[in-house]
Amino acid sequence: MKNNIVITIGRQYGSGGRTVGEMLAKELGINYYDRHLLRLASDDSGINEDLFVKADESLKKTSLFRIAKKVYNGELIPPDKAGFTSNRNLFNYQAKIIKELAESESCVIVGRCADYVLKNYENVVRVFVYAPRWFLLQEAGKVQSLTGQELEHYIDKTDKERADYYNYYTDQIWTDARNYDLCLDSSKLGFEKCVEAIKAYIRVRFGEDVFGE
Repeated sequence: MKNNIVITIGRQYGSGGRTVGEMLAKELGINYYDRHLLRLASDDSGINEDLFVKADESLKKTSLFRIAKKVYNGELIPPDKAGFTSNRNLFNYQAKIIKELAESESCVIVGRCADYVLKNYENVVRVFVYAPRWFLLQEAGKVQSLTGQELEHYIDKTDKERADYYNYYTDQIWTDARNYDLCLDSSKLGFEKCVEAIKAYIRVRFGEDVFGE
């Protein structure tokens, strides 16, 4: 891409948001970041990657997390202080990597509250991909061996974890359209047209020559 632009993608489980992100990154010739962010944050902090994986887009189910929110403020806890390996610090190191990526390259970043972490960045396009229930079940069933109520429960559980995680670190509602620049129903557009819609938005917002064509 001619200019440094970052696309963040929030997504319901089964909506294909990850697929849309991968397709978009490939078409634009830019890097795609999802779980690889955990490795980058581990390398940067020196904290074992397994701890990042365990905390990834979910919260420990304590009775306090609903009232004791840890809204992201960018503060990092150093290795010699208590809380260095706390979930809050794991999130902050991950956010540090997200900011460094946004400042250095064009890329697609999926999940992990990236839209909020980069809320003050002018070069960011914030996307949320959603779909009706039938489509979520259809797509989730392609990658999960579950069926019926078990599959419905898995989708609900995954999205609840993502929503709680988002609310905990941002004090905002995950599905609130006001948090995003684009909200796309993948059941109506399909994945390819979701990609085209995002590219069209980028052109309108940043200029026709943004892709260096």
